[in-house]
Amino acid sequence: MSFGESVEKAFTTMTSTRKIGDLQRDIQEPRPNDPLTTDHGVKVSDTDNWLRITDGRHNGPSLLEDQIGREKIHRFDHERIPERVVHARGAGAHGYFKVFDDRASKYTFAPVLTDSSRTTPVFTRFSTVQGSRGSADTVRDVRGFATKFYTEEGNWDIVGNDIPVFFIQDAIKFPDFVHAVKPEPHNEVPQGQTAHNNFWDFVGLQPESAHMVMWAMSDRGVPRSFRMMQGFGVNTFTLLNASGERHFVKFHFIPELGVHSLVWDEALKIGGQDPDFHRKDLNEAIENGAYPKWKFAIQTISQSKEHDFEFDILDATKIWPQELVPLEEIGELVLNRVVDEFFPETEQVAFCTSHVVPGIGFSDDPLLQGRNFSYFDTQLPINRPVCPVLSHNRDGKSRHRIVKSDVNYWPNRKNEGRPVPPEEGGYVEYAQRLDGIKKRARGEKFQEHFNQPQLFYNSLAAYEKSHLVNAICFELSHCEDPVVYKSYIDILNNIDFDLAKAVAIKVNGEVPTKPGRPNHGEKSKGLSQLDFLPKEPTIVSRRIAILITDGFNAVEMQAVRAALTSAKAVCYVIGPRRNYIRPMSGQDFGRGVFADHHFEGQRSTLFDAIYIPSGEEHAKTLAKSGRVVHWVREAFGHLKPIAAVGEGVDFLRNVVRLPGVDLFVPSHSHDSNEVVTSYGVITTGKYGISSAVTDALQIAPDTRGFASNFAFQISQHRCYKRESDGLSDQVAF
Repeated sequence: MSFGESVEKAFTTMTSTRKIGDLQRDIQEPRPNDPLTTDHGVKVSDTDNWLRITDGRHNGPSLLEDQIGREKIHRFDHERIPERVVHARGAGAHGYFKVFDDRASKYTFAPVLTDSSRTTPVFTRFSTVQGSRGSADTVRDVRGFATKFYTEEGNWDIVGNDIPVFFIQDAIKFPDFVHAVKPEPHNEVPQGQTAHNNFWDFVGLQPESAHMVMWAMSDRGVPRSFRMMQGFGVNTFTLLNASGERHFVKFHFIPELGVHSLVWDEALKIGGQDPDFHRKDLNEAIENGAYPKWKFAIQTISQSKEHDFEFDILDATKIWPQELVPLEEIGELVLNRVVDEFFPETEQVAFCTSHVVPGIGFSDDPLLQGRNFSYFDTQLPINRPVCPVLSHNRDGKSRHRIVKSDVNYWPNRKNEGRPVPPEEGGYVEYAQRLDGIKKRARGEKFQEHFNQPQLFYNSLAAYEKSHLVNAICFELSHCEDPVVYKSYIDILNNIDFDLAKAVAIKVNGEVPTKPGRPNHGEKSKGLSQLDFLPKEPTIVSRRIAILITDGFNAVEMQAVRAALTSAKAVCYVIGPRRNYIRPMSGQDFGRGVFADHHFEGQRSTLFDAIYIPSGEEHAKTLAKSGRVVHWVREAFGHLKPIAAVGEGVDFLRNVVRLPGVDLFVPSHSHDSNEVVTSYGVITTGKYGISSAVTDALQIAPDTRGFASNFAFQISQHRCYKRESDGLSDQVAF
């Protein structure tokens, strides 16, 4: 025995107590190759596949008789009391849904998708997945995007995410995945992130996760706002039309504002500076009348074409490429009211994939089949349908309904709670023919895991690929076990050789010498965030920080602010104190302009752009503030638009010193309204009432006015060329 082992044994002996000894009766220490059993001691032969009907090539429905699958899901559903196991941290809002016309009637008879005279109330809840209720909003994670439609035929729930695929193919693996992604069981670390051994160990041994990992490690994992995320139903559902014809369907929500993300350094900092950033952002937009909107689109495949693709359309780890299955926009989702009280609305809302209405049904998607079993919850007020409800269910936790009847079963002598025939609106399942055997297995096409991760990676812009590489390197650098981070290089090498090499070099993995499999080189529409820029550039709800100190040019500032707010941007004045800030001499603004926040109370991370007005005294004061200098350098490093006028430009040139950026240069004075735009930095010599008159705000490229140029740069979200040309790397922030 070594000296270290002797010390450890002695310490253990000294610290042991009768209680420690008592607890030993309940301690189980699994050893390699110990068999897996049920909670009742029966050895489990297959914990990866739900028992289902299969013909050996294609998946059929999962079977309720699978006692192993039911135990695994049932126990998992009850692991957190009272907090949700996943999606614990959320934010929600009320709104409405409308279809444009009856174009979807060729697929479904569901009025919610075909009747344009209807306005359907909705409640939407956004959430992170991994963290607890007290975790931060801006962690790298998948976001839940779940919507409850209160239709006249009953509640319809789309229980989706902001990413169209998932980590697993079969619902029986859901507990394994969540256990792996959650904080590690021995120390409850880390909170709200996947950068740890267990997650990467699991996905490294589960190649079906490769596609989802690529999405989560991309910019999609750190969204700028819930309002700037796509939403996806993830699973394959079915639609049934009036003629009895069935189509498979995928559901999509496409944000009006485009799909935008934070940069990683910014996301990390906001997590500490304002962990409720996304919650506040949602409420701020609604309360300012900038209602979040999404186009609602569907992809459909007729039942006769189910097997016409190289992938299985029921595989939740696969997308349906738009080149093969186009999107059809059929409606719009709008959120226009914040909740009155968080807990009984946002916290107690419960979504269930099995909540569908006539005309919408299920497929044999093996992930969906298990989700339908798993998601039932209580009918609290926020979950209550707006249509009449009557069932024979009674008693139980959280029951509020009082039924004045002496029968609670069917059939009964009073004919109460009678089943409803299909012709009267009763839900009816599609009469699907089945031919197969009962077996734990997956279809042939479920065995291919790398074509679509390649498709996703190939479709990204150069800067998106760079961000994805850096994200994986960050995550794997937090894995201490070499087996974990070295093994995942093998997964990456089956996606892209250069990707695997770039990651291996940074994380000390085995640098591959040849591809695991060739990259097919194909791309697809709708995978890069650049594919979703709004058709008309907009700055609606964008947060702009105006940095001022005593002696600033208030006339100019008010003119610029008025121009930006006319386009529904939200401007905040940031000063040395939250109080009145005195303008430059000769300007009559009473006590001055009131600052919304002070420099130490906010950070550049919480805003989309920065504007620095002119004013000699003001600029000299800014130059003496290291915090303000950091504000601007940090915004530059995070690729945000920066605008300055007059002496504000001198402050950028002489104090902040932005590398490689062309700034306005006065010939003799600042008395010029020439506008210089360089790498998202907009500068000019002066701006006032006369400038504002000629600078009617136009959010478009190649506009001449200062405010219009600034607005266009804001509408582009970030200046990624600043990053690709290496300028942001030269600034300490």
